[in-house]
Amino acid sequence: SFGNETIIPAGSGPQALVVGDFNNDAQSDIIVANYNDNTVSVFLGYGTGSFANQTVYATGLGPSSIAIGDFNNDTHLDLVLANGFQHANNISVLLGQGDGTFGIVILYAAGNGPWALDVGDFNNDTILDVVVVNSWDSNAGILLGVGDGSFPSQTTYLTGNGPQAVVVGDFNNDGKLDFVVANRGDNSVSVFLGYGDGSFTDQMLYSVGSAPNAIVVGNFSKDAYLDLVVANQGDNDVSLLLAFGNGSFATQTTYSTGLAPNAIAAGYFNNDSLLDVVVGNLDNNSISVLLHFVGGDLTSETTYASGGGSDLKYVIAGDFNNDTHQDLIVANYGTNNIGVLLGNGTGTFANQINFTMGPNSHPTSIATGDFNKDGEVDLAVANYGTKYIGMLLGNGKGWFTSQVVYGDSMNFAPLVLAAGDFNNDGQAEVAVAYDDSDNVDIFGVFDTGFFSSQKTYPTGRLPWTLAIGDFNNDNQLDIVVINSNDNTISIIFGYGNGSFETGPTYFTTPAPSAVAVGDFNNDSQLDIVVGSLDWNTDIICVYLGYGNGSFAYPLFFYASWGPAAIVVGDFNNDNKLDIIVANFYANNVSVLLGNGEGLFIPPVTYPTGSYPTALAAGDFNNDTLLDIAVANNNDATISVLLGNGNGSFADQVTYPTGIYPFAVAVSDFNNDNRLDIVVPNAGNNSVSLLLGYGNGTFADQITFQVGNAPEALAVGDVNNDNQLDIVVANTGDNTASVLLGLGNGDFRRPAVYSTGFLPYFVALADFNNDKRLDMIVVNYRDNRIGILFGYANLAFVKQTTLITGNGSQPKSFAMADFNKDNQLDIAVTNSGTNNMGIFLSYGNGSFALQKTYATGSSPRSIASGDFNNDTILDIVVANSGSDSVSVLFGYSNGSFANQTTFTTGFESEPYTVAVGHFNKDIFLDIVVVDYGLSNVYVFLGYGNGTFVGESAFTLGFGSSPISLAVVDLNNDKQLDFAVVNEGSDNLKILLETC
Repeated sequence: SFGNETIIPAGSGPQALVVGDFNNDAQSDIIVANYNDNTVSVFLGYGTGSFANQTVYATGLGPSSIAIGDFNNDTHLDLVLANGFQHANNISVLLGQGDGTFGIVILYAAGNGPWALDVGDFNNDTILDVVVVNSWDSNAGILLGVGDGSFPSQTTYLTGNGPQAVVVGDFNNDGKLDFVVANRGDNSVSVFLGYGDGSFTDQMLYSVGSAPNAIVVGNFSKDAYLDLVVANQGDNDVSLLLAFGNGSFATQTTYSTGLAPNAIAAGYFNNDSLLDVVVGNLDNNSISVLLHFVGGDLTSETTYASGGGSDLKYVIAGDFNNDTHQDLIVANYGTNNIGVLLGNGTGTFANQINFTMGPNSHPTSIATGDFNKDGEVDLAVANYGTKYIGMLLGNGKGWFTSQVVYGDSMNFAPLVLAAGDFNNDGQAEVAVAYDDSDNVDIFGVFDTGFFSSQKTYPTGRLPWTLAIGDFNNDNQLDIVVINSNDNTISIIFGYGNGSFETGPTYFTTPAPSAVAVGDFNNDSQLDIVVGSLDWNTDIICVYLGYGNGSFAYPLFFYASWGPAAIVVGDFNNDNKLDIIVANFYANNVSVLLGNGEGLFIPPVTYPTGSYPTALAAGDFNNDTLLDIAVANNNDATISVLLGNGNGSFADQVTYPTGIYPFAVAVSDFNNDNRLDIVVPNAGNNSVSLLLGYGNGTFADQITFQVGNAPEALAVGDVNNDNQLDIVVANTGDNTASVLLGLGNGDFRRPAVYSTGFLPYFVALADFNNDKRLDMIVVNYRDNRIGILFGYANLAFVKQTTLITGNGSQPKSFAMADFNKDNQLDIAVTNSGTNNMGIFLSYGNGSFALQKTYATGSSPRSIASGDFNNDTILDIVVANSGSDSVSVLFGYSNGSFANQTTFTTGFESEPYTVAVGHFNKDIFLDIVVVDYGLSNVYVFLGYGNGTFVGESAFTLGFGSSPISLAVVDLNNDKQLDFAVVNEGSDNLKILLETC
């Protein structure tokens, strides 16, 4: 039913109209041909059902028919009109400007009384041509376009008497346009078959009713062939002529209408997926609706997920809950989630279980694979809106974890993805194609590491730093914390399960600021050494441990003025631990050599830079002797002092860092077996990395941005990838930054975690024995330490980029072994360059350069299978721009023959293609969903590389299917179809019955 009509004034004698978007605002506009005024009226739409006042343009005499198209290849819609007045003898062309306005009329010669016209590309030059019926000449004129909007001359073909209407279509399924004419004067229709070069056969005549004056084309028999329905004004009926698919038609069948039918259209008016007809009756001012019924080969059609703004984009099948029944997962673009429909094994499904992809995510594609090697199916989701690839891990029971994404969003919106193991590591990777991009990216599964929210434990007042060790010999890690305001150290005992118990407290020197642990008296028990940043302090305290978590009263040893940092090691190669202290106010380091009994000889000092705040030890020149690096806070430098192996050191060599380096650590970050140095720079919110040359010298710093005012760092492999990472404590914004190392001296952008107030120190250790490093932070203002436990966190990280060519715009993939080397290769459709690209895999995650093969226009989807039974994989491509599928037969070396094409029907726009056995004959068949015709079309294979278009199954007017899954949904050993319909926003299940 319809609402009340809205009347919009036009010109005098409106004879024909067209609908289109003439000003590129995505709203429908109307143009009316006014016969008596010799004008057209342009009504620009607001998208609300209302229109702007008409703009009028002059035409030729008596415009009686109108068609639209881009005749000058400027991407704007133009107009062509038949000027039906008896002596006009021409057609009118008005070129569109793209803003709803048109240029002045240009006239091109036609025959006498050109009454109706249609457009199409008759010579396959990608330029639109015009066919016009000249009523008084009883012929049809072909005017071939030259691409600039002009039509220089016509070639005529005899028709019946008084041709009144013309339609264009492919009536013999050869991929070349034909046309049909209704001849009012002799009650016939003329069929002209095209050769594809702009020429046509002579007419074939078929009898119809009296005074035929309108034609509509459609598939009225569900056989994928275009049929004809003709309005017979003199008989008050319509004639149905069913097509045989070879350009010929069956004898007419007539159906009654109202009085003097003179206009006709087709559509789906009763939602039965069968094409109906509506007729306008001139003499009694009525319309007749003729509903259509034809039996089919698919039954139990069921609709799921209809409406609700879900805006379905994709469907994929699999057994996601291990019950042996096939399930479905859909991408709900409009509601920013994916929906899991668990199958019952009968072709029916439970209600959707939705998993959110996040606000504005707009998922468009889904791939399945085992991404965490647990034997269960996991999901990869392309989030078009947020430009992320999300990972959802499955538990084998139909449930998935919350989505995990990693890193920054991508430059382009991911459009489609597929999964496969390209490097033979037993773990699936994901290939991604983007909207408006000319490459394909391969993403690997990467453990990014993840830290939980901190769990805190009390300390003394204003804790400054800590050290870690097993102080009570229970094989579990314990903690010693320096409390700067209490002048104490606190012992905290670990249970090995991530929980802790507060232990004893010991007094120390004023304003303690440094702590280290080691066995200084060779009793196999850990001891503690403490330094102080106090202005009046020049000693360090050594607490000898009893091995039960308690310690003796401290021993005091002179260092120098303001012992702010400590490092422990055997610096004179006597197998006894020594201590080196950075003296903040003295601007030097003190070397205290140990005697192995818990005592130390008086220090020897070495100059450093200004205000040394931290130091670390390592062998920088590969002489097996320990050297030291010192962070000089006031100089913005580090000092490197090379050890002589006897406890003495060479003079310092300094290297610039960022502003206010507060800490220093040494490790090999680029896997060259040479120690490097890393420093946090509190003054410019960065980390400096100085790569070592292995001879005691270092390269200039490389900086990485982190949080605000970083003052501490720790080094370790937090994501278990055997590459060193860096964790930084940022005192300015109360966060910790985690920089994952790539193993080449570079790092990924930092992940950020919240800490407590003023995190002055950070360390890494495994406190819960799960073989993952945890993070421990000293929160100065909170009087607490915080522990953030580390976990695995799988996500997709880009590994390889495959270049598909300038303007290629890849849209889909097929993955298979095309050259029989047991490696997974990639075939991709390049919609912008009208070809298919093959990337042959080397089996290590890298690929050979693309080799391309021509396809039809705008290839949209691709699948592979052996279509000619030679045991070599072939490829089929759906060409949405040329209404065809291309079959490319493979050779065993990964190359392919030139395409063989099969038509899918005029304006079918095939969107997705799949393969399977649909008629039980062991030969592979092909199925496509046609966006333009809203149907599913099956090509049955003969096993020799040839196919026949067997049947089409309509999905309902305006369904516009875009995605297809082929699978046995009801356990009857026959393949069924699950189809996503973008236009009707639903998922349709079609079960095969024969």
